[in-house]
Amino acid sequence: MAHQVRLIRTPLSVAGMVLTTISAVVFLVVFLADLFGLHTNPYMGILFFLILPGIFLFGLMLIPLGAWIEKRRLAAGKAPSAAHWPRIDLNEPTQRRTAVAIFALSMANVVIVSLAAYRGIEYMDSVAFCGQVCHEVMQPEFEAYQDSAHSRVKCVECHIGPGASYFTQSKLSGTRQIFAVALNSFPRPIPSPVANLRPARDVCEQCHWPEKFHGDKIERIREYAEDEKNTETVTELELHVGSGSERLGASGIHWHVNPNNAIEYIAIDDKRQVIPWVRYTDRSGTTREYRAEGVTQEQLDKGDRRRMDCIDCHNRPSHTMAPTAERAVNETIASGEIPVTLPFIRREAANALKASYPSQEAAAERIAKALRDFYRTNHEAVYMARRQDVEKAVAATQTIYRRNVFPTMNVGFGTYPNNIGHMDSPGCFRCHDDSHTAPDGKTIAQECDSCHTMK
Repeated sequence: MAHQVRLIRTPLSVAGMVLTTISAVVFLVVFLADLFGLHTNPYMGILFFLILPGIFLFGLMLIPLGAWIEKRRLAAGKAPSAAHWPRIDLNEPTQRRTAVAIFALSMANVVIVSLAAYRGIEYMDSVAFCGQVCHEVMQPEFEAYQDSAHSRVKCVECHIGPGASYFTQSKLSGTRQIFAVALNSFPRPIPSPVANLRPARDVCEQCHWPEKFHGDKIERIREYAEDEKNTETVTELELHVGSGSERLGASGIHWHVNPNNAIEYIAIDDKRQVIPWVRYTDRSGTTREYRAEGVTQEQLDKGDRRRMDCIDCHNRPSHTMAPTAERAVNETIASGEIPVTLPFIRREAANALKASYPSQEAAAERIAKALRDFYRTNHEAVYMARRQDVEKAVAATQTIYRRNVFPTMNVGFGTYPNNIGHMDSPGCFRCHDDSHTAPDGKTIAQECDSCHTMK
């Protein structure tokens, strides 16, 4: 016993004890602060629930390492690194109490490590960790997520599945991402993770059910001209959302996810925007293959083949960004955030948004200057009488930019195509283009009224 105690009296082992003790005390203090909500900074979480437990474990490892090194020194005939401690005899009450205290502290260490592991995993599954720790990298997606219909759904509920296999896969992927951030080697912009998304039936359909009849949906699209009055045009669409259920008729847009049919496709690009091959299999097993003109078998063999599901159309359900500056301004005017009665505001706001800026901070300053200067110079009476409306338009335009454009990540309007519709990116026309042809000459039609009726 005395020999074993002497082995851990080396400077290395003592340093390990000091690190372990300090990190344990600091962790417990911060754990209590977190428990009572005394801090909200996301960076505090990564420090105290990931770094501190790492220091704690590192200190624990130094203790036996120092003992092992000392044992080798003694075996080589070298002088011991530390003075001899008193011989331990558990028959002595004082020494027995000391041994009990050491045992109790060891059990406390086990509890601390367990708490740290639990809180560390819990923190890594939080929205703050996903969206704010790697601030520059995830800022575009996080900004869009906060403004989405799924902003109350935690990131991990869609991106990470249950069980050990998903957990291990996500942490290995996360480790690679940490190195990419540390080495500043991550791509700009970050590509959409289309290759490793979980199946829609495991994610989307926990809340949504495309087989349930939805019926038609009326959507009004408001657009504004670049004239002085920002003339409004309203397009009313009756969207035939329909159902994927055979019992309910399997009609409309959701016909594509009818479980009695199978629609498979091959994409030959990493964003799944180029789809030259489609195969449809009905409930009886009859198949029909469609190919785009000019595609080669070699291209198809190298492509990504999958069965169509919700994500193939709803590819940006929680991270939608405006496809163009004009469309973003139209929507903001329609919502009343930009006063439609300001002369030429549709044109000037869109032009200010489309200019090139080195950063979001610079954009905010120059957008404000551009709009104020325009009204001061060209519409002085309006500027003097309606200064508050001009400032409201400035703030709303700055918000559009901050929400959709991230210069340091090379993200701008249209960087991430949205497959709902077909106005600003191929969307439906990836397949419905009248050029995907089957051997018998039939094509995947481009009939507008299959999905919507314009009123």
